[in-house]
Amino acid sequence: MPKPALKRIRHHWFSPQLWLRRLVLWGGAVCVGGIAVLFAMGAEYANGYLHSMLAYSRYMPLVVTPAGLALAVYVTRRAFPGSEGSGIPQVIAALQLQDEKLRGALLSLKIAMGKIVITLFGLVVGAAIGREGPTVQIGASVMHAIGKLARVSRLEAQKALILGGGAAGVAAAFNAPLAGIVFAIEEMSRSFEERTSGTILTAVIIAGITSLAVMGDYPYFGHTSAVLPLDAAWIAVFVCGAGGGLAGGIFSRMIIASGRGILPWNLGPFRRSRPVLFAAGCGIVLALLGLLSESTTYGTGYHEVRQALEGAAELPLLYGVLKLIAIWVSYASGIPGGLFSPSLAVGAGFGVNISEIMPYAPAGAVILLGMVGYFAGVVQAPITAFVIVIEMTDNHELALPLMATALLAAATSRLICPSPIYKALSEGFLAQLKARETPVKKPGS
Repeated sequence: MPKPALKRIRHHWFSPQLWLRRLVLWGGAVCVGGIAVLFAMGAEYANGYLHSMLAYSRYMPLVVTPAGLALAVYVTRRAFPGSEGSGIPQVIAALQLQDEKLRGALLSLKIAMGKIVITLFGLVVGAAIGREGPTVQIGASVMHAIGKLARVSRLEAQKALILGGGAAGVAAAFNAPLAGIVFAIEEMSRSFEERTSGTILTAVIIAGITSLAVMGDYPYFGHTSAVLPLDAAWIAVFVCGAGGGLAGGIFSRMIIASGRGILPWNLGPFRRSRPVLFAAGCGIVLALLGLLSESTTYGTGYHEVRQALEGAAELPLLYGVLKLIAIWVSYASGIPGGLFSPSLAVGAGFGVNISEIMPYAPAGAVILLGMVGYFAGVVQAPITAFVIVIEMTDNHELALPLMATALLAAATSRLICPSPIYKALSEGFLAQLKARETPVKKPGS
């Protein structure tokens, strides 16, 4: 064997530095998987508390939700700046930063703790938010902190840990390992470098094993055996693809605009000057939406989607529209919380509506197409969209219709919103950090 090959083998298997890096990665992935499981369990408890409140009185959110959102925004701004919103834009922004101090403003154990606590609190008080996006920032923060502890100094290695932590967060949050890999490639990095691929795969596998060990092998939304015959039912693919892309693109523009401080009725300046009072107003709107929707627009939307897929309950006619507005209002309030599962719930609501005007297509299949179409329209990551839905429902018979729907939806969404939502929001975080670092010139200097 040539000497260079032997040298590479010795370096690969006997380098203390490489083994330290591997141990850092493996330990971090186990931590991310464990935290994601605990976060998921906490979200279930939070949802239970919310439903207990609604069972006591459906009018309770008129008081609890405004007060809860006001408190959440106050604590976020005072104690956990950088934890607001989804969390995915912060990770994307951190991957573009060279400065360690600036990166620490977006990824830290303190931010991860705030993300968990305030997201769970937001679910308790009725905000329409998810835990999957926050889990991405939590996973990236944990891996980043462990990398600092192990003194990983190379910038590429630090970014690989962040990317691996974010991917592990998606995999553990949805119990969907393949989705974690695809999301890291398609959305967070928008590229796939050979040097980081092993890090991502290893982190996802270990986090996935940790989640499986604790929670078992379960599909997120349960099993569904819905199929789509190759006949007129395929019209649903085009309707869900084009319609989901249109709705998802409009929603993305709404979120991006609110992230930039552009709100209806010139409320942007009021939110900047009175953020806590603005959040309370958002809470009133969420409570009213809950009353209009028979209390279905609160929370992640997980239970509503599962019941719709199983045919166990009917969603209100305007559920999709009302849930969309509730997500936007929750995001605009400034609290931590993700868009993943609530967006899938919106898509399910639209799918129910479409299935009612297409009785010749299986309702379960159309609901799944609606979920993929709208979600792909929001994130403009078509591969991630259909992989997540396939893994979450354990349904591979719909692979081709789901792929076609996701591709059509993403293409339609780009006509409405040329910049992908997470990329646009990450640019906002980068601009804020640069503005914070730029020294203010004194008059006459």
